[in-house]
Amino acid sequence: MSRRIVSAQLQAGSVSAASDVDSYFDRLIKYIPSDIVAAWIFISSIFKASKSTPSQPGLLTLWITFFVGIAFTALWTWFQTDKPAFPKPVAQTVITTIAFAVWAYALGGPFPEWIPGFYKPVTGSLILVGYTLLVARFVPK
Repeated sequence: MSRRIVSAQLQAGSVSAASDVDSYFDRLIKYIPSDIVAAWIFISSIFKASKSTPSQPGLLTLWITFFVGIAFTALWTWFQTDKPAFPKPVAQTVITTIAFAVWAYALGGPFPEWIPGFYKPVTGSLILVGYTLLVARFVPK
C-alpha cells in the first residue's frame, strides 16, 4: 500500500473504480506518521531514562530532537508520497507534520518542562484523539 492518499485517479480518461480511492480509515492510517512517532517514542524514552545519569542530555537536546523530528516528518512524507504524474503532496505533508507534533505533545516530550502548567496529559490526549479523527475527514485534491 502506498503512503500517498488517493482521492481520485484518472484511468483511461475517467474516474477509476471507487475501490482505488482511499476511504476514511485509509486516510486515517496514512495521515499518522507511525514510523516517525515510533522513533520519537524510542528517542524520548532514552532521554527520560538518562535523566538520572550525570551526562543528562538536557531539555535543549530534546527540543532539538523534536524540531529535527518535525523536519524529518515533512521531508519523509514528501518523498514517500511524491508521484511524478500526480500533484505535489503539500496538504498531506502539512497534515502529517502537524500530526507528528500533536503526537509528540500528547506523549510529553519536552513540553512538561517548557512552561509550568502548559502541558497537561489529559489535554494532550484529547487533542490527539480529536486531531486524528477529524483530520482523516479531509480529502486532498
